[in-house]
Amino acid sequence: VTVMRDGKKYFIDFDHGRVKDEMKQIGTVPLTEHGTIVHFYPDPDIFTETTTFDDKILKNRIRELAFLNKGLKLTFTDKRKDSAETDVYLFEGGIKEYVSFLNKDTEILFDDPIYVEGDYDGINVEVALQYTNGYKTTLMTFANNIHTYEGGMHEAGFKTALTRVVNDYAHKAKILKDKDDNLSGEDIREGMTAVVSVKHPDPQFEGQTKTKLGNSDARKAVDKAFSEAFSRFLMENPSVGRKIVERAQLAERARSAA
Repeated sequence: VTVMRDGKKYFIDFDHGRVKDEMKQIGTVPLTEHGTIVHFYPDPDIFTETTTFDDKILKNRIRELAFLNKGLKLTFTDKRKDSAETDVYLFEGGIKEYVSFLNKDTEILFDDPIYVEGDYDGINVEVALQYTNGYKTTLMTFANNIHTYEGGMHEAGFKTALTRVVNDYAHKAKILKDKDDNLSGEDIREGMTAVVSVKHPDPQFEGQTKTKLGNSDARKAVDKAFSEAFSRFLMENPSVGRKIVERAQLAERARSAA
C-alpha cells in the first residue's frame, strides 16, 4: 500500500493479512498529489471461488460507482491484454444518466428523466426516474454505494411517497374524480425505471446477504425529500404529470380486465 499525503509518500506491505514491513516514509510528492494505491495478488485461501478477475464484472461495478457519484472519474485498465486500453467512467449527471443508460434501448414516455436531490437529518437522498411504454418495472436502490438488492427502508419510503404524490396530483389536476379510488402503487410503478440512492452516516444492513437497509430514518428522509421535490415537479410539468397518471390508469384497466 502506497499513500501520498501532506507532501509525503508512505509505504506499508502485508502478507496473509499481517504486516510484513511497517509503515515508513519513502519519499516526497507535491502537496497537490494525494491518495492511496493498493497492489495485491488474490490469495486462493481467501478468494476460494476463483483468483481470475472477470473484466466484465469489474467494468459493470466501476460504471455503477461512477453513476452513483456524479463527477467522480474512475478508470479501468486490463494489463493482462496485449493492448491495454483504459476505460474512463465519468458521469456529471449521476443517477439521472444511469436511468437514461438503463432505458437506452426502450421506448420512453418522456425525454428527460426526473431527478430530485435533497438532504434530511444528515441523510443525502437522490432519486431519478423515467417511464417507458413497456410493462417492466426496474427499481434499483443503493445505500452508501452498496446495491441493496433486498430493498429496505429507503425503498419503502420511495414507494410510499410516489404512490401518495401521484394520487394527490391526479385528484388536484382533476384527472381522477373525487369519487374515484386511488391508483395502486403497483399500477403507478408499472413501466417505471428508477434509481434511489442514499448516503447515510450510520447505515444498518440486514438480511441474509446484508443487502437490505434497516434504518427507519432513511424511510422518512426519502419520503420527505422525494415527495416535496416530486410534487413541485408535477405541478410545474403538468404534461408529464398527466402522462404518468394516464399510464397508471391504463395499467389498472389492464389488470382489472385480466
